[in-house]
Amino acid sequence: MKKASDYFIWFAKIIFGCALFAISFNLFLEPNALNAGGVSGLAMVFVKLFGFGSVGVITALMNLPLFALGGLKIGKQFFLGSLVGMVASSALLDVFRIVPTIKTEPLLGALYGGVLCGLGLGIVFATGATTGGSDIVVRLLKRRWQNVPIGTINICFDLTVAVLTGIVFQDISRTLYSGVAVFVTGQVIDAVVYRFDYSRVAMIISPHHAEIARAIAVKLDRGATYLHGEGTYSNQPREVILTAVKRQQLAELKQLVVEIDPNAFIIVQEAHQVLGDGFARYSKDAL
Repeated sequence: MKKASDYFIWFAKIIFGCALFAISFNLFLEPNALNAGGVSGLAMVFVKLFGFGSVGVITALMNLPLFALGGLKIGKQFFLGSLVGMVASSALLDVFRIVPTIKTEPLLGALYGGVLCGLGLGIVFATGATTGGSDIVVRLLKRRWQNVPIGTINICFDLTVAVLTGIVFQDISRTLYSGVAVFVTGQVIDAVVYRFDYSRVAMIISPHHAEIARAIAVKLDRGATYLHGEGTYSNQPREVILTAVKRQQLAELKQLVVEIDPNAFIIVQEAHQVLGDGFARYSKDAL
């Protein structure tokens, strides 16, 4: 069961991510009239084509079934986190309007806005929440295409919306700049959600394998597995230790190995995802 401090950290991450998103929108995207896609972009297309309603009202009407579907399909925590994300991002968009805008070229606005926007949305996605709107659509599509990175899904959806708005409003130049912002945003989302969570897998070859394995269990609180090998030169049997550690434990792992056997052979490689005891658990709703 989660403690109150866990929920506080969870909410703080969502709000921080929303703040980065709001800053990027106000400083770089909006001043350069860059369309980042999303439900609001669809609402703009709807109003332009059919000539009635307002962007705010249409966006709200689109959000209602999306929130209901997201809560039903993914769960109450997703619904609560997304509700917090939507309220926080909407409020912070207004709060940060007091910050003086920066005059930049549209391309620079697209690049810097895309980086900050992707960083903010990536942090929100990593908590298991969204900022509402198209982010819920992207999160639901992720359940359907589990092998596709969530940032790539975000790029496809928002780029489609940006192209539609460019065609309807007949402003292809801004659409091309918006495409840059959308692409950068998606790439940064993937970097935050996936690449910052890498663990390390190490293979250790040493005649002191039993002592090293015990030290890994006691000092690092990590398990290890013996792989039975054979030296190609000596033709002698060798025990290869296979272990997975958190990134911050790698230096300590190497230190304890060389303290036991300075001549140990150590191979370290990145692990994109480690599931099991002491690491993440598999979930069909995982990003």
